[in-house]
Amino acid sequence: MDVPVPTSFADDPAIGRVLLTEDQLVARIREIGQQLTDDYAGRAPLLVCVLRGAYVFLTDLARSIDLPVEIDFIAVSSYGATTRTSGVVRLVKDLEVDLTGRDVILVEDIVDTGLTLRYLRRSLEARGPASLEVAALLARESADLESLGVRYVGFTIPNDFVVGYGLDVAEQYRNLRFIAVYDPDAAPAAD
Repeated sequence: MDVPVPTSFADDPAIGRVLLTEDQLVARIREIGQQLTDDYAGRAPLLVCVLRGAYVFLTDLARSIDLPVEIDFIAVSSYGATTRTSGVVRLVKDLEVDLTGRDVILVEDIVDTGLTLRYLRRSLEARGPASLEVAALLARESADLESLGVRYVGFTIPNDFVVGYGLDVAEQYRNLRFIAVYDPDAAPAAD
């Protein structure tokens, strides 16, 4: 799917209202970083970033944790180039580090239906970590965070499709410094 590229984000009618400003994001991520620093005192957690959407969150989160951390990346896909999940999760890139005996923090961009998170939890728990917690920047109001085992959440948001701060549509909008509602009906038509 080719998405026409506007000359600037200000010209893009698909970017709707701003849900979270850059200042709100930075402040909350610092709070989560402090909480992780306190909770993992004396340990060196492994941060596992779910690519590609969580990389911006991971970067700011890692800099907010006042402990030694190690970082690795895993990539899964359930959306492709659309705004609706396919309902099937597939592993695109696996970890390079052994999780055995490690304190692992799975860093997610958004918890929606839980499909991806359940898949990742099963996969990572089978590798024998000492502990496995989830830190998500965003969670949908409809997400059952307790049953999914999400311990750290930045913000709870409505069920709107959102972009920015790492979240995308067809690889666009990841570099927005804020999180905004995406309106596919207002998006320019692909050629």
